[in-house]
Amino acid sequence: MTQLTTSNDTLPSSPDLRNVLTTGVRKTTLENGLTILLKAVHTAPVVSVQVWYRVGSRNEVPGLNGITHQLEHLMFKGTQSRPVQFGKLFSALGSASNAFTSYDMTAYYNTVGSDKLETLLILEADRMQNVLLTADQLASEKRVVISELQGYENSPDYRLSKGVMQQAFPHSNYGLPVGGTKADVEQFTLAQVQNYYQTYYQPSNATLVITGDFEPALVLEQIQTYFGPIPSTPVATEANPYTVTAPTSSAPLTLKEPGSAALFDAVYPLPDAQHPDIPALEILDSILSAGRNSRFYPALIESGLATHATAYVAALMDSGWYNISVTAAAPLPEVEQVVEATLEQLRSQPIAAEELERAKTQLKAGFILSNREIENQASQLAYNQIVTGDHCFSDRYLAGIEAVTPEDVLRVAQTYLTPTQRTLGFFEPTQFEGQPIGGIPATQTTEDFTPSEPVDPAQVARYLPDLPHVEGSDTQTLPERFQLDNGLTVLLLTDHSTPTVTLSGLLRAGNEWDYLTLAGVASLTADNLMSGTTRQDDLALAKALEDRGASLDFLSLREGVDISGYALSPDLPVMLETLADVLQQATFPQHLLDLSRQRMLTHLQLELDDPGSLARRMFQQKIYTQNHPFHGFPTANSLKNISREGILRFYQQHYCPANLILTLVGDFEVAAVRSQLEQTLGKWHNPESPAALNFPDPQLPNTIQRFQAPLPGKAQVVTYMGYPGIERHHPLYYAAMLLNQIIGGDTLSSRLGTEIRDRQGLTYGIYSYFAAGLHAGPFAIQMQTSPEDTQQAISSTIALLKQVKTEGITTSELQTAQRSILNSYPVDLADPDTLAQRLLMNEVLGLPIAEIRQLPQRIAAITMADIDQAIQSLIHPDRLVIVSAGPVE
Repeated sequence: MTQLTTSNDTLPSSPDLRNVLTTGVRKTTLENGLTILLKAVHTAPVVSVQVWYRVGSRNEVPGLNGITHQLEHLMFKGTQSRPVQFGKLFSALGSASNAFTSYDMTAYYNTVGSDKLETLLILEADRMQNVLLTADQLASEKRVVISELQGYENSPDYRLSKGVMQQAFPHSNYGLPVGGTKADVEQFTLAQVQNYYQTYYQPSNATLVITGDFEPALVLEQIQTYFGPIPSTPVATEANPYTVTAPTSSAPLTLKEPGSAALFDAVYPLPDAQHPDIPALEILDSILSAGRNSRFYPALIESGLATHATAYVAALMDSGWYNISVTAAAPLPEVEQVVEATLEQLRSQPIAAEELERAKTQLKAGFILSNREIENQASQLAYNQIVTGDHCFSDRYLAGIEAVTPEDVLRVAQTYLTPTQRTLGFFEPTQFEGQPIGGIPATQTTEDFTPSEPVDPAQVARYLPDLPHVEGSDTQTLPERFQLDNGLTVLLLTDHSTPTVTLSGLLRAGNEWDYLTLAGVASLTADNLMSGTTRQDDLALAKALEDRGASLDFLSLREGVDISGYALSPDLPVMLETLADVLQQATFPQHLLDLSRQRMLTHLQLELDDPGSLARRMFQQKIYTQNHPFHGFPTANSLKNISREGILRFYQQHYCPANLILTLVGDFEVAAVRSQLEQTLGKWHNPESPAALNFPDPQLPNTIQRFQAPLPGKAQVVTYMGYPGIERHHPLYYAAMLLNQIIGGDTLSSRLGTEIRDRQGLTYGIYSYFAAGLHAGPFAIQMQTSPEDTQQAISSTIALLKQVKTEGITTSELQTAQRSILNSYPVDLADPDTLAQRLLMNEVLGLPIAEIRQLPQRIAAITMADIDQAIQSLIHPDRLVIVSAGPVE
């Protein structure tokens, strides 16, 4: 029996919120060096299983930039004993699975029902030692990785950041792009990839983290069984000492390329994650950039110099950096002067006590709110262990935050954020073509790219151990539902597992109403709700939330305004008071409305310069006629012509309690919340009754229609293809869910993913969806491709749809899709955000409150006859609208 070394953290008598993450964590080290972190959380029957390897782009040598990322892709290709795409195995388990590569680590994570835990351990142990690396797989996945990298190159932000980082860290791998470069990726050999895998994918270089509903003693035995026999050798991954290197040039790196908005990017080198100055730097960042009461907001946003400004501290194994990014609305040198003047204030005088306390509260509350889900808890524990060697590092970090003084912030500003240490970058757009008018029609070619035979799910299933039969569960707790006297609907569901509350709401005042007025009025109204009320100005509204680390946001979508809020449970009353105030008494000050309009105009330029956004907009306008509410999108002219009077009129007409549904999930007492809602939102009365919208039935095109939108300076083409689909109450909705899962619901396990991505290597990502809401949204397939691969990918997709239309699917495919959705459903509901959103949307769509329980039974009841009917009714490969945007040929 292999010897274990184990430590079990002592449970405190009264847990400190700062230690809520690490309380109860059991750390174990196997004889082969594998680090294991186990934390039992019995709030839902799900577990998160994550394997993190201490290898990232920092370990790469010249000529091999991106090999860590390339290997991450290949880790899904199968093993010697399971030569099958692992995405299909994870999908069969209903796992929320993915992976990422970063500077210091590569991580693989899965969240599944608790009864699938042992299966995941078997799979992860298998690919830790037995990944099947072949020349054919490497060649195919190189194309996929290059597609991914070129997709990043579509973004001016990415290109500018890449250049600035290379200049800021000329002698460090942190200056190289994590994903690699096309030139290096093309040259990778099979021997290099195999050697990299054998060097770094060792138990001694890995951390296995499991959080969720499990019995630690039993799981530890299973880990020993599957991981204990894996041999291991030491891996040299020691951190390099931090040194400050002066930039090679004080002049800004300037990119003059096609684009839509001017960008500012600044990087300041920082020490590593464990340096004692990091907490003070995090406080400094919060004071500079967090919320309307930050220093950057009045200096850059309220002044009209910028439409967007963000900053962050990156703290890694070897060193780190502070990054400031600004989307400019004024000349870049002027933006630079204001940023530097704002930093000089921090370098010259101590911060106010109020600023310090607000920053501390925001950071501590943000940490707790971001670690509500077991998946995030596992990731934070793994990050702590990989980067610092101590899974309890976040406790020290939070204690460090608490101890920061104004003098500390002054000192770190003077030490690190000086002009002599800064690397600066400017992006100056050279041209912007504006919105294409109608698009460029393209001739439909006649190539016939015949798809391969579909992968038999039975062949996939034989690589999995026997799994328990899945049946729909009716154990999900239902919320308490009630209506206030004014018609406002409320759903309340208590969950005392964490001291947090999630608010999710929808107000029927979304973009669909733009059809009756100027496009953009719904978005401008929602965007300015927090700009002031008859009681408070915008800074006071924001301060009430920011002083507590709470948030409240409004986003106008097609069928309603999405309302999202997060708070620690003691701060829920303040969040609800703020919500009630802005929904009833918003004043829309003209000067803030003008700034918001400018932000939207800049955002519109960015959208029209982004292949994905442009293709989506054109696709929507091609499948819905001009008299349909889903056709319209804001334009520069429509935004400029919206007046404050028009917004006030829209607010008075559509912001009424009968149009609002609120859902609260979290740590509260129902009676107390209901009483507060009655005292605040219950007194809201609006006599306006908006007219009903006319939604004409959208029509399928008679033939395939192809449109192209050329965009200069891009590397990848984004294509949307489809036609009008169905609404949520359509009798074939559940069959359509399953059919979509098979066709393109998951890039790694669907037919489209298997054919277009895995076999042909034409795209990094391809997926399909039915946007079924209150009204019929589109059925759409979306993909990104290199220009030379676009036509083949489109033709292959059409051929695959024809294959489904003529040959149907197999019983095994249906059963696999059913199991996948049924297995993933409890995983979805374990996330408080997803649970709150599902409860909300079921109510919005007029579904019974028990639908949250009944959906699994409805999915399980779908038959092959139902699927055949859905195929014939909903799949139309000869009547597609196809829109491609980017460097189209």
